[in-house]
Amino acid sequence: MTTLRWKFNRLRLMGVREIAYRIRQQFFKKTCRFGWGVVYYPPAPNLSVFGPSFLANPAEGIDRTALLASANDLLAGYWNVFAMRAVKLGFPPEWNRDPKTGTVAPKVIGKLLDYRNEKIVGDIKYIWEPSRHLDLVTLGLAWRVSGERRYADGVKVLIESWLDDCPYPLGVHWASSLELAVRLVNWAVTWHLIGGAESLLFEGEAGAVFRQRWLDAIYQHSHFIDSYYSRHSSANNHLLGEYMGLYVASLTWPCWKETDKWRRKAKAGFEDEALRQTATDGVNKEQAIYYHHEVMDMMLLCHVSGAAAGDRFSQAFMERMERMGDFIASLMDAGGNLPMIGDADDAIMVRLSHEAEWSHYRSLLASCAMLFERPDLKALAGVLDDKNRWLFGADGHERWHRLPDQVHRPVMRFDEGGYYVMGRHWQQPGEVKAVVDCAPLGYLSIAAHGHADALAFTLSAGGEELLIDPGTFAYHTQKKWRDYFRSTAAHNTVRVDGLDQSVIGGNFMWMHKANSTLRQYVDNDRGQVFEGEHDGYRRLDDPVIHRRKIEFDSLLGIFVVSDVIVCKATHQVDIHWHIAESCSVEVNGDAVTVTSASGSSGMTISAKGLIPTLASGDEEQPSGWISRRFDKKCATTTVRYTSMVHGTTEFVTQIAVRCAESTMDADETAIRQNIVEIVE
Repeated sequence: MTTLRWKFNRLRLMGVREIAYRIRQQFFKKTCRFGWGVVYYPPAPNLSVFGPSFLANPAEGIDRTALLASANDLLAGYWNVFAMRAVKLGFPPEWNRDPKTGTVAPKVIGKLLDYRNEKIVGDIKYIWEPSRHLDLVTLGLAWRVSGERRYADGVKVLIESWLDDCPYPLGVHWASSLELAVRLVNWAVTWHLIGGAESLLFEGEAGAVFRQRWLDAIYQHSHFIDSYYSRHSSANNHLLGEYMGLYVASLTWPCWKETDKWRRKAKAGFEDEALRQTATDGVNKEQAIYYHHEVMDMMLLCHVSGAAAGDRFSQAFMERMERMGDFIASLMDAGGNLPMIGDADDAIMVRLSHEAEWSHYRSLLASCAMLFERPDLKALAGVLDDKNRWLFGADGHERWHRLPDQVHRPVMRFDEGGYYVMGRHWQQPGEVKAVVDCAPLGYLSIAAHGHADALAFTLSAGGEELLIDPGTFAYHTQKKWRDYFRSTAAHNTVRVDGLDQSVIGGNFMWMHKANSTLRQYVDNDRGQVFEGEHDGYRRLDDPVIHRRKIEFDSLLGIFVVSDVIVCKATHQVDIHWHIAESCSVEVNGDAVTVTSASGSSGMTISAKGLIPTLASGDEEQPSGWISRRFDKKCATTTVRYTSMVHGTTEFVTQIAVRCAESTMDADETAIRQNIVEIVE
C-alpha cells in the first residue's frame, strides 16, 4: 500500500507531458530484457585521439601524509562509507553488497530493479557510494605523488573487479544515470592521473585488453546516460550531474563517432540547466545548501575540463557561478559554519583533498577567489586546499598569493532565492549572524530536497553556532527519521496543530506546499528588520496564516521575534528553538540561557507569558536531535513554547546575544549588559 500511495502521489504531481514521457520510458525499460536499446558490443574506439588532461601539476603544498594514509587504508581493505568509518570491506570489495545491511542486490536488468526497496537492495546510498569510484582517484593521486607502482596497480584491480561483478546492463549500478555519470567523472580524473592513453597499466597484451574493457564500459556508460535522462519533475541536480558526466567523458575520450554529438548536447544541456536551476542572485532553487555546493562543484568541474580542451562556457554561466560563491560567502559565519538548510547527503563529485580540516565550502570560495580575482573570497577561504592545487596548479598558486587581503561584506538579501542575512561585525570576534529562510519549499513540483522550514532562522555569535538547522540524517530508509528531520518541528519556526507547514508525499516528494512571502526587509545603521509570512496552514478547516517579524538591534545585540497567528478558531501553537549540540542550556523561570562550548558567546531566550519545555534525544516522539553527517545523529536540546490560541494572537520572543566584546566600546558594552540583565 505504501508503494501504491507513493505512485498515486507521484502521479498527482505530473503534468500530461510528463505522464506521456513516463509511459514511454517504462516501455523502453521493459524492452531492455529483449536487448532493445542495449549496446552489448560497443563500436571500436579510435585510439589515436584522446582529450587533454584538465588536472594540473601542483606547485607545492600537497598534504602527502594524509593522502598516502588514505590510499594505504584502501589497499588494506578499509573503506569510509557515510557513517561507517574504516570498515573492513576488502580489496576489492563486494560491489553488489550493501556494507550497512549485508544485503546483496540481484543481478537483474538495472533499469527494472526497484532500488527504492530496501528488502531487495538494502540501503541504496551505501551500496552506490563505493561504486562512484572516488577511491580510484585517491589511488591515482597517491601514484602521482609517490611514484609507487602498487597504487597504480590498485586502480587496475578495482576497475577490473568492478567490471567483473557489475556487468552491463545488470544490477543496481546500472539503474541510475546519475550514478553512472559520477563514476565517469572519477574514471576521467583517474585516467589522467595514471598517465592517460600512455599509462603503464596499458602496456603489453594484458594492458591492451584492460584498456579495451575499460573503454567499452565508458562507451556503455555514455550511451546509457544519453538514453536515460532525468526529465520533467525529476530534472533537478540529477539532470545536471548526468550532463556533467557525459560532458567530461566526451572531452576525455573523444574516441567514437557519437562523441562530438554527446559533447555538444551535454554542454548545452548543462549550461541551460545550471542557469535554470539557479536564481539570478546565485541561490540554487532546490533550497538546500549542500546541493547548492554540489551543483556549484559540478559547474566548476565542467568549466575546468572544458577550458583545458578550449571549450569554454558562456559569460552568463561564469557570472552565475560567481554569484553562487557570493551566496556561500554571505551565509558563512566567522567560524566557517553554514546553516544546514534543506537536504544533504555528503556527496562529493571528486575527492581531490584529504586534509583533516578540509571544507567543501571554503574550497569553492578558494576556487572563486582565483577564477574571479576576489580577495574577499580568498579571506573567507583561508587556505589554498589540495583540490584547488590539482585543478589550478602552479598558475593558480601564483594567482592565489597575488590576491591582497580584504574583508568580505555579505550580501544581505537574496530576494529571488528567498534568504535574508541579519547581524553585525562581519568576520570579527564580535560577529552576530542570522540567516532567515523566506524561500520556496523546493524546486519543481516534487520539491525533492526541501524542508518544511518557512520563516525559520539560524543564529551564530562570534563564529559559534547557537540556533541551528538540525540537518538531514536519512534518505531512502528509516522513514520516521527521514520525516522528522525535514518536519516543521525540527526547525526554528512555528508549528500549528501539530502539523507540518507542507504535506509529505514520499521520501523526496511534497504535496501541499507552503508559499512564503516577504513583507519587508530593512537594513540600516541600527540593524535589520525582516517580516514575512507563509500560507502553509491555509489548508486547515479554519485557515491560518503565520506571520513573523524579526527585529535586530545591532547596538544592543537583541533580536525581537514577533509571531502572529492569524486565525478565527482555536489552535495549538508550538514555537521551537533548536540549540547547537556543543552548547549548555539552563532554564530560569520563563527564560532559557544558552552558553557556547567556549563560554565566550551565548544567548538568553525569553517568551513573555510562556513557559519553556526542553527535549533532548527523544526517540519516541523525535525531538532534540542534530545530524552533521549523513546517517549519523546525536542528541541536542530543543526548546519549545506551547500555547492554545483562539483568534488572531501575537507571541513575542526576545533573544539577547552575548559574544566577544573586543569590537565594542565601553558605552555599548554597558548598555548591552543592562539589557541582558533586564531580560534575564
